[in-house]
Amino acid sequence: MKSKLADICYYSKEKVDVSGLTPESYISTENMLPSKNGISIASSLPKTIQTRGYKEKDVLVSNIRPYFKKIWLADKDGGCSNDVLVFRAKAGVDFRYLYYVLANDTFFEYSMATSKGTKMPRGDKKALMEYEVPDYKLEDQEKIVGLLSCFDSKIQLNNKINKNLLQQVTALYDELVKSSDWPLATILDIAEKVAMGPFGSNIKVSTFVPEGVPIISGNHLHRYFLEEAEFNYITEEHAERLKNSIVYPHDIIFTHAGNIGQVAMIPDGCKYERYVLSQRQFYLRCNETKVVPEFILMFFHSASGQHELLSYANQTGVPSIAQPATNLKKIPFKCPPIETQLEWKAQVSPMIGRYLNNRYENESLATLRDTLLPKLMSGEIDVSDIDL
Repeated sequence: MKSKLADICYYSKEKVDVSGLTPESYISTENMLPSKNGISIASSLPKTIQTRGYKEKDVLVSNIRPYFKKIWLADKDGGCSNDVLVFRAKAGVDFRYLYYVLANDTFFEYSMATSKGTKMPRGDKKALMEYEVPDYKLEDQEKIVGLLSCFDSKIQLNNKINKNLLQQVTALYDELVKSSDWPLATILDIAEKVAMGPFGSNIKVSTFVPEGVPIISGNHLHRYFLEEAEFNYITEEHAERLKNSIVYPHDIIFTHAGNIGQVAMIPDGCKYERYVLSQRQFYLRCNETKVVPEFILMFFHSASGQHELLSYANQTGVPSIAQPATNLKKIPFKCPPIETQLEWKAQVSPMIGRYLNNRYENESLATLRDTLLPKLMSGEIDVSDIDL
């Protein structure tokens, strides 16, 4: 038996004062992570007096480009942009069950099928409430939640471990560079290559293919190392024509327009041998006889590195970095001898290795969860006799 989404939830229309928000409590489509990976910290707050509010236990879904599958189960109160939908469970509905209904790939496919617009499709709010959902009683809802939450609990635990690992790597970096004895160098001094992504006219939606060379966009750069979430692809032949925008393991990728300040390195052990950048990215290829790429990565994630990078950003319109490839080369940093950097790398490599292994495990867990989810929602797996 089926119900409509409107039978189990409604849109919250509450407003909150922006003055009471922080970067941690404000949610926009930019700081929602793709592929159901939750949220990051917002880069800025809106300039309006009020914005849409949300409460703990609400489910937030980005309504722009639904194929990115940006969704978050709120664990606090806060505010969000108008492009984020706030779903609130009705009485008698488990809020975690509502989250899994909306996290089902079928919902995002339905959202795309009923969306409006082509370049930047938006979900149709009225049509979304017509989405068909299984009519489970509360007891069965809780059983479904119990099965699926095992995967998410392990993912959350890995994320906590990874946060601690990055804190340790950061502390060791800070300890290394606190010495005033290290000479200053510029990125130009240690760069083998700095180059831009291709012009937008070189990569269009019409050029995408099911498999080929994956395209890196800002959605893959939310954390320190490349996120191998869902990619768009171009052909090998197309990539050859864009060879100046091809990147490899150890290259460091930056975003120069939109969500500027993003910096991520392509680690060893990735799924693909090479990638092509989208038009909003540029990259640094280090001369590894002069500098350790992980060291430069940590510099650009430090307060001083972010300050230097953002000092070239414009102050009006869409955030962007002026002449990114040229200005990146000017940025100064403390540069210990390569031997000292290699000793530091030996210390942090086990931490980075575990961090990446946890991320790969999370990808496998998420795949298993997302395989099980539609089977539970469709009734293919009967939960009525399961005792949790």
